[in-house]
Amino acid sequence: MSDTHKKQLEQQLWNIADTLRGKMDADEFRDYILGFIFFKYLSERMLNFANKELEEEGMLYQDIDGKTENYEEYLKVMEKLALDELGYFLRPDELFSMLVKRGSGKSAENGNGTEADETAQDNFILEDLEKILKNIESSTMGTESEEDFINLFEDLNLSSTKLGRTAGDRNKIIVQVLKHLGKIDFELDNADSDVLGDAYEYLIGKFASGAGKKAGEFYTPQEVSKVLAKIVTTGKKRLRSVYDPTCGSGSLLLRVAKEAKVDDFFGQELNRTTYNLARMNMILHGVHYRQFDLRQEDTLERPQHRDMLFEAIVANPPFSAKWSASTVHQTDDRFSQYGRLAPKTKADFAFVQHMIHHLDENGTMACVLPHGVLFRGAAEAHIRQYIIKDRNYLDAVIGLPANIFYGTSIPTCILVMKKCREQPDDILFIDASQHFEKAKNQNNLRDGDIDKIVDTYRRRATLDKYSYVAPLTEVAENDYNLNIPRYVDTFEEEAPVDLAAVSDELAKLDGEMRKTDLVIAEFCKELGIDVPG
Repeated sequence: MSDTHKKQLEQQLWNIADTLRGKMDADEFRDYILGFIFFKYLSERMLNFANKELEEEGMLYQDIDGKTENYEEYLKVMEKLALDELGYFLRPDELFSMLVKRGSGKSAENGNGTEADETAQDNFILEDLEKILKNIESSTMGTESEEDFINLFEDLNLSSTKLGRTAGDRNKIIVQVLKHLGKIDFELDNADSDVLGDAYEYLIGKFASGAGKKAGEFYTPQEVSKVLAKIVTTGKKRLRSVYDPTCGSGSLLLRVAKEAKVDDFFGQELNRTTYNLARMNMILHGVHYRQFDLRQEDTLERPQHRDMLFEAIVANPPFSAKWSASTVHQTDDRFSQYGRLAPKTKADFAFVQHMIHHLDENGTMACVLPHGVLFRGAAEAHIRQYIIKDRNYLDAVIGLPANIFYGTSIPTCILVMKKCREQPDDILFIDASQHFEKAKNQNNLRDGDIDKIVDTYRRRATLDKYSYVAPLTEVAENDYNLNIPRYVDTFEEEAPVDLAAVSDELAKLDGEMRKTDLVIAEFCKELGIDVPG
């Protein structure tokens, strides 16, 4: 599919979202529109799979109904095949296209035997839709894919009065959305295309830009995701595993897969709604249910992937979040060796310690953090020194521009960690804080800005006023303070002032002012008024 067609699809989907915009906040109608798109995707995937299986029979899955000979037998066989391959099952009458027909009044026939037209009275499908979404989830019960589908549609509250005051009003708006979606061809039979997944990412980004502070909970801007993904895949075309301990909508994990072939994806997310979004995002991008393991829990308090090591780790944890810092963590393998816990009011280093614990010996970790982690004292200074002096894990520090994240304008940085570093005697510092495009609401990293960061990291280059390879001895002399200006000098000298020229200019201005004063005095004399003092 061409870029033009892709942009058209994105615009079509965003236009459909207009149907719900104005009725509720961006983070609320997001759950409806993305949920309906996901239902259509699952339905079309089921239809394509079933029709391929029925090719030799000369049948179409959508034509099978209660009148079909051996109807129940067909469904049992198809259910078994679908659960193994797709991880879920939909009956023919539960398909998106069949529901839209019923909602449009198309299932009825006119007196002359023809199908009712588009203007026919909308049929009531709310109860059917609710039942179908529950059936998708229940079809996976007791199977290998249960964890990936359970409660997946729980945020689609079809009885919410925000959709409409009465059931009839709600039915009308939902039918309208589904009919518009029904006209879009997702081209799922194109194996080389991931346009729907990309369009879904586009929508998530659009919702994030309108969700204010809440957006940071579920979305990392694609430009930052690219930097992290390119760093952790440096020198690798394939990764056994990638992990994000605060995975949000899963966009960061999926971005890594655009840079290298990823065998398995792992993640954890606290927010239930965002966790559902991440699972949908994985499936929509064609990640098989056996290839991802996402969990919903508090990463620091109740980690779900204990004792697992990952080849790549990427993360954008919540900045300076609160956590328990309970004494029970002092014996936790993730934190015990450091001798200090991160402060209760700033969990940044707790996330870093968690990620280091899960990083494989040949792996790379890249995470976004607030600038404070570079220089704050007390427990954080102790942890920072241990990581650098005792373990020598810190590979690079990259300063990013301010105001590039949704919901916060603070400047941020990327810490890159490796347990087996190729250059163990130094740390690379990059100051990319002044390299960006200024936009109306937030700043953006341009392709050239991203390429410069990644190229500098990969070449480990020292560039004037941009980057510096600091020997560990120099970092130690700075008491392990990583504040970037200590290492990268970006000071621009001002041009020397020519005092003689300034004096001449002032004399010239003084002469012009005297002439002006004389003109004003003449005007005042003619008018018979006093000259202003």
